[in-house]
Amino acid sequence: MSAPATGTAAPAPASPVRWFGRRQLLRLLGKSDRTMSWLVIEPRSGQELMLVLPRVQPPDAAALERWQQMARQASRLSHPNLAAVVEVGVQDGWPFIAYDPMSDVTLADRLTSQGLPGTEVAALGRLLLQGLAFAHDAGVAHHDLQPYMLLLSDVGGLRLAGLAVAAEMAARAAAQPAPTAVEAAGRRLQRDAAQRDVIGAGVLMHMMISGHGAIEERDVGRVVQRLPPQGREIVRLPWTTAHPVAEPLRAIVNRSTDRQERQRYHNARTLARALDGWLQTESGAGGSALVLLADRLRSAGVLPALPGSASRIARLAQMERERTNELAELVLEDLALSFEMLRLVNSAQVRGAQVSGSGPVLTLRRAIAMLGLEGVRRAATALRDWPGPLSESGALELEKLIDRVKRAGRLALALRPRGYDAEVVYLVTLLQSLGHLVVHYHFADEAQQIHRLMLPAPPQREGEPEEPGMSEESAAYAVLGIDIESLGAAVARHWGLDDSVLTLIRRLPPAVPVRSVEGDDEMLRAVASCANEAIDALALPPQRVLPALQRVAQRYGRALEIGMRDLQAALQGKEPQHLGLTVHAPLDELPEAAVRDRGALA
Repeated sequence: MSAPATGTAAPAPASPVRWFGRRQLLRLLGKSDRTMSWLVIEPRSGQELMLVLPRVQPPDAAALERWQQMARQASRLSHPNLAAVVEVGVQDGWPFIAYDPMSDVTLADRLTSQGLPGTEVAALGRLLLQGLAFAHDAGVAHHDLQPYMLLLSDVGGLRLAGLAVAAEMAARAAAQPAPTAVEAAGRRLQRDAAQRDVIGAGVLMHMMISGHGAIEERDVGRVVQRLPPQGREIVRLPWTTAHPVAEPLRAIVNRSTDRQERQRYHNARTLARALDGWLQTESGAGGSALVLLADRLRSAGVLPALPGSASRIARLAQMERERTNELAELVLEDLALSFEMLRLVNSAQVRGAQVSGSGPVLTLRRAIAMLGLEGVRRAATALRDWPGPLSESGALELEKLIDRVKRAGRLALALRPRGYDAEVVYLVTLLQSLGHLVVHYHFADEAQQIHRLMLPAPPQREGEPEEPGMSEESAAYAVLGIDIESLGAAVARHWGLDDSVLTLIRRLPPAVPVRSVEGDDEMLRAVASCANEAIDALALPPQRVLPALQRVAQRYGRALEIGMRDLQAALQGKEPQHLGLTVHAPLDELPEAAVRDRGALA
């Protein structure tokens, strides 16, 4: 045989065929410290399968038996977002779980350095977490979420493979016995593994958005291990990405990998709900937050009638039509009834028939004149009885909030300049807290989560400052997928209030200085914002109240022509010298320290 002609490349040697038992190995889909996944083919049938195996063989027969037991438990789970198991087996001492990939591709194959759009990431993350939540409820954790474990379809579906494959290795790494249903150590290990899964899901979403591994690491498990408390790394989304990242989604993903353990999501369902909330608002008409509330508003109303509603209805029944002012004062005692009257009178039907061409109605006197006494009675009887669907603790929190909102309204009356209608000022101040009221009524558990996320953490070492909590906006994004004011604005828009009123009932941004106000609307907004911020300051720890009140007085002093002395007088139920309205009852008692030191700050 003659030698090949000079310059002609020799043919590349054929790759040797590799086998795993009767199956031919086609390619490695991915590997981590704990698991690996291979695409294989059955020569006889031509069927391709996905095999997921531990990286290390179980060390003995007992460990292998535990692995098989946990794998069989996982294989019995049936959920749309969990890949169905074709076989649980052992080959040459290597345990494996086989799946049918169908026509799906892995996230590892789909993902590029450009990352994925935010809505797609959130949708995939929600599906992943729904599957994880189902598995966790059944006592099964994944233990090693990796991009090659996620099977993605062309129509946006997701199936998670590899449940429990790394369970035996995780148990050995934790130096604890393998989890069982009866051992306390096993239950603790299961809980910790579920939380690790949730952090891993956050790392995967970080990877999907940025297009590369967090802290330049592709192994999700290694990233989780390098986060506190085991490590010291900080994982947050970069500010520059190929696809823009909405602030709510950024807050959600960053919370899932927060360096403070207490700030993270503790279970898959809460993270899934946050993603779902943001996706619903994004997909709603005009991005409306009302999609989160529509069913709840129909079944439970905006707020429940306050205790004592029966006696109020009886008093309404005895009133005469001509006593509008007295009737308005009675309605104002109940926030639910006040809001229901505003909703009714600003509805398209009422406005179209009775006040065509006029602006929104923002006084109960006018609402009563338009709807009549019978309309007021119907509104009162239509309200849900206190406390609606709330638990006892939820009702107590809502009642406290309502008291604070009313105090803010009375403070705004004391601070308002002469010539501004008292009822308009009071209602605008109440409406600036509409979002908070709605969240505490319809999302009571989420409201507590938001509150906890905002609390500072004690310093890690003596002498160091406190660890700051989240801002209210970021905390609401991380829990609900939307900020609280947007929820309130969505409800107000649903009532029929226009853009000018929606601006009016948004508090002035805390980072924007208030130097002057132009026009009546800006003055109303500023007075209401000042009152609400002052009442919020009173809820702080005692040592922080006076500095916070001083900041409020400085912030609004020039625009409202008030000083610290005026603000303190209004809070004490006294009339500031430049106002013409006397507030007869104290609005709130300052903490003892504030009373003692108020002269020094005046």
